[in-house]
Amino acid sequence: MRLSEESGLRRVAVRGDPLLVSRALSSIPVLAEKGSLPTRWATGRLLKHVPDLTALEGDQRDDFLITVVNAGFRTGLVLPLLKDNEIVGTISLGRKQVQPFTDKQICLFTDFAAQATIALESTRRERQYREMQSELAHANRVATMGQLTASIAHEIKQPIATARNNARAALNFLDKSPPDVAEVREALTCIVNDADRAGDVVDRIGSLIKKAPPRKEVVDLNAAILEVTALTRSEAVKTGVTVGTQLAGELPRIQCDRVQLQQVMLNLIVNAIQSMSGVEDGNRELHISTVSIEPEGVCVAVRDTGHGLRPESLPRLFEPFYTTKPDGMGMGLSICRSIIEAHGGRLWATNCEPRGALFQFAIPAD
Repeated sequence: MRLSEESGLRRVAVRGDPLLVSRALSSIPVLAEKGSLPTRWATGRLLKHVPDLTALEGDQRDDFLITVVNAGFRTGLVLPLLKDNEIVGTISLGRKQVQPFTDKQICLFTDFAAQATIALESTRRERQYREMQSELAHANRVATMGQLTASIAHEIKQPIATARNNARAALNFLDKSPPDVAEVREALTCIVNDADRAGDVVDRIGSLIKKAPPRKEVVDLNAAILEVTALTRSEAVKTGVTVGTQLAGELPRIQCDRVQLQQVMLNLIVNAIQSMSGVEDGNRELHISTVSIEPEGVCVAVRDTGHGLRPESLPRLFEPFYTTKPDGMGMGLSICRSIIEAHGGRLWATNCEPRGALFQFAIPAD
């Protein structure tokens, strides 16, 4: 069975004789490109019955056909799967010997193909939905990072400036008579450390901005959170926000997509910092904590001392396109909830007393 794509027909399933299936998987291309025999047959939108594949000649005897014949197939039946006259895939039936299919067999095959069309279309729509979600999440990450441009630039410039000062100091120590080798060595060590710091910032930015397919792995949740707080540190300082963390020492192992989890933290932290930018009286404090919960799982909390959430906004807070910001898109929190729910968890928000908001999410352990 093959699924229709822009570049051709991609194989999604193979069933049958184990030996024949093994040959098909190892030799027949996963992608039947546009212009190849299967795609040309599918374009006709009619069932194609070939009693003897070896008898095909001319432009029908292309590389794809030769590979199929060499894999051991002799008789073939190919039917395009149509949804509103649009080709969503093809389904093929092959035999190891020259033995044409009967009308009854073809009729059964056609009925089965109708059911396969429904299943294949559902698979395609689901994949398109996942791809759209991934595109939207990536756009949200880039937009959020864009809000931190000045702060991130400061995070990179700071170690570079320190490295320059250490390099100047090393030159001064070399100009001494005799040169102070010990001080030079210490200054060069500092330069290496400063370069590593700048490199770490760039790496963290790169991992959040680059577009990559979701990948679940065992993640050190505390370390992932600290990386995000490091990226947002300058933004917090600029806004006069004090950031505190209380991260549990022994957390259960969780399996998740690290970048997606950091995206959630980035959104919650940036939202919290922005919510406190207008606070005139009292301290601006951001508190981040992690804790183990029963049954086995982890809960992360992000609490601020901003103006809090309006009671009428709480029920709609995670709806797409709903925003409480004048220039907001209303997608950040919606995407965050989708990410957490995709990991089997939940995300919720409450107001705090005397002021502020508390966002929490829980994820089951591995």
